Amino acid sequence: MAQSFELIVFDWDGTLMDSAAAIVAAIQAASRDLGVVPPTEERARHVIGLGLHDAMQVAVPGLDADFYPQMSQRYRHHYLARDHELALFHGVQEMLQSLQEAGFMLAVATGKSRLGLQRALEHSRLHDYFQATRCADECHSKPHPQMLLELMDEFAVVPGQTLMIGDTTHDLQMAKNAGVASLAVAYGAHSRTLLEAESPLLCADSVAEVHNWLLRNA
Repeated sequence: MAQSFELIVFDWDGTLMDSAAAIVAAIQAASRDLGVVPPTEERARHVIGLGLHDAMQVAVPGLDADFYPQMSQRYRHHYLARDHELALFHGVQEMLQSLQEAGFMLAVATGKSRLGLQRALEHSRLHDYFQATRCADECHSKPHPQMLLELMDEFAVVPGQTLMIGDTTHDLQMAKNAGVASLAVAYGAHSRTLLEAESPLLCADSVAEVHNWLLRNA
């Protein structure tokens, strides 16, 4: 049965852009720069989607508070050195164009900074598909619902008309906290097992599966 969604909100890293591996590598490199034992890949993947400060604290817990700004600075150095090499997942642009033509309002809610998202939008040339965006340096970090609450207010829609799509439990928990339905993608940062535990409407294995589900059900 059609859900009659009007606003579709996408996470960015691991949902639209294939960037999870680059984020993990940058977190681990930043740790080594400061002489800290790098987190495992699993732990580094877990923090993807959080705001940068929160992500560093969770990825490398127990450090003196003075180290985290340095960690964030070194992370940016390593990530920005290669972000121009990152690509969208196959089918993303076609999906967004299709949804835009179908009349959906599209937005982004991301753990990236405003500068980071702007760089990504310019590089990917997706800027014109999104009518609004929210970033972690402007709002509370996921899973706090602020990003979704602000977007719903901006578009004058209610939770029942809104769908959040993301690759992490942080995205799905943010949706729950905002009273919004969610759709998970299992090709990003978090495992299918973790995602399905949050009871999304769908846990998709590809952008094509997301696209087809939206055309049939949204």
